[in-house]
Formats: sequence, C-alpha cells, structure tokens
Amino acid sequence: MSNIIATIFVFLQRILPKSLITAAVYRIARIQSCVIKDFLIRNFVRLYKVDLDEVKLSVPDDFASFNAFFIRELAEGSRQVASAHDAIVSPVDGTVSAAGRIENDSLVQAKGIHYSLADFLAIETHIAKDFSGGEFATIYLAPYNYHRVHAPLAGRLQSMHYVPGKLFSVNAATVARLPGLFLQNERLVCHIDTSSGPAILVFVGAMNVGSISTPWTDEIRPKKSGIVESIDLAASPLSRSFKKGDPLGWFNMGSTVVLLFPPGKSEGLKDLSHGQLVSVGQQIGAVISAQ
Repeated sequence: MSNIIATIFVFLQRILPKSLITAAVYRIARIQSCVIKDFLIRNFVRLYKVDLDEVKLSVPDDFASFNAFFIRELAEGSRQVASAHDAIVSPVDGTVSAAGRIENDSLVQAKGIHYSLADFLAIETHIAKDFSGGEFATIYLAPYNYHRVHAPLAGRLQSMHYVPGKLFSVNAATVARLPGLFLQNERLVCHIDTSSGPAILVFVGAMNVGSISTPWTDEIRPKKSGIVESIDLAASPLSRSFKKGDPLGWFNMGSTVVLLFPPGKSEGLKDLSHGQLVSVGQQIGAVISAQ
C-alpha cells in the first residue's frame, strides 16, 4: 500500500461510520443462504489463497455461514505445539507488528509511536508497574489467517475485563499512522496465572470484527462507549485451567493479540522481528524458571 493510499485509508476511517459498517458485516457474515454464503466463502478463499488442506471441514458445504468458515477449526495435526516445558508459544497465526521490552509504562505501537500500558489494560498504574521491564509481543491477524486464539502457556484464567472503544483497522498502514490506536479500539483483557507467574493476553478489536468469543463467555459484541466491564467467569461451568495450546477464544473477523510478561519471567519475545510470521504452537520465547 503506497503512502498516499495508506494516508487516505486512515483518513476515511476517521470519518466513516465504523460501528455501522461493522454491524453490517456482522449480519452479512451470518447469512445462511447457501447461494450467498458459498459465494462469499469461495471468493474469499480465491482472493486470499486460503490453504484448504488444513481446514477440518469440507469447504464450503460444511459451513453454515461465512463467519462459521472464518472461525474455522484446523485439521488435526495442522499445528504442532512446542513440547519444551519452558516454551512460550504463539497464541495465533499472524505477523509480528511489534515486540520488545516494556519500558516503564510504555509499549511500542510502531516505529516512533508509543502508548501507555496502564491505559491499554485499563488498570491502575501501580498494577501496570508490575510489568515494567518485562516483555511484550503484538501479533496481527490478517484476513486470511486462522482466527482462533490459543494458550501461550499452561495456566489458569484469573480474570477478564472488556474495555469498550472504537473500531479502527489494525493493519500495518493504520498502526503506523494513528497514534494511540490500541488505546482507542475495544479490547478484551485476560489475566492468566502460570507456574512461572502472571501473564496477560489481550484481544484487540478492529473494524469488521463483529464480536469476540471465548469458551467462558457469551459472544461479546462491540460497544462504542461505557465503563470497563468485569466478566463474571464464575457464571461459566467450564474449568478455567488449560494446557498450552488449548483454545482461549476467537475473533469473528480479524484483529490483533498482545501478549505481556512481567520482568524476569520470560525471555525471547523482545527478540522477535517486525514482520516475522508466526503460527499457533510455534515457540516464540521461554519462561525463566525461579532460582
């Protein structure tokens, strides 16, 4: 995408009714008419060159809607989860858009652009300080990527809260040109307890992301405004414990995941390269065992 086109694209996002567009996409993606959903699926596969060999079900016949295809499961054996006990694995298929060390209360959005960790997580500053000096990785899911999110480590979901916000695109052009993007978009913050300490995984919503789903919640639909909402995990009968590589949720359409560790608990994430492709289960770092 050229600089001029990218600048126009970002400008249009500022003025277009993003929530209305997302609501329309939400409805279209759930149409169950075979003629319409098969047309959408076949053309999407052709446009994005989706590898059908790794899809669990038959395409398009076994999918009730385009959204059902978008959140498709993979065929058994399509992804291998790194078996090393200390391995931190990628929670998604995608592209590393940023990675590094958390400096004080600051995360890198793109070259020359930073944002506040406390504001991003919508938590008290003194709690965010526990992650100062730690590592983070931001991974972008393009439309063609597999869109389920998996556990980077074995652990237990401690808490979860939803932060309402806008729905800007999170593609590379917008990330590089819109300061504070991740502070503006909606997000679902997951606090995880692991054997090596706490970790945080954040689902970041975006334009055309009709909703975010997890095994412990109903479908979470976008809200333009409101207060930060704590999710009542006790309302779910499902265990909150999971193994490395187990599913944590999925995006109904594409977006971004941010993974964070406190200081002295991980290594390797900061060494990930901008533009690096990663896949579910691939080792992207390692936990540092307590001495």
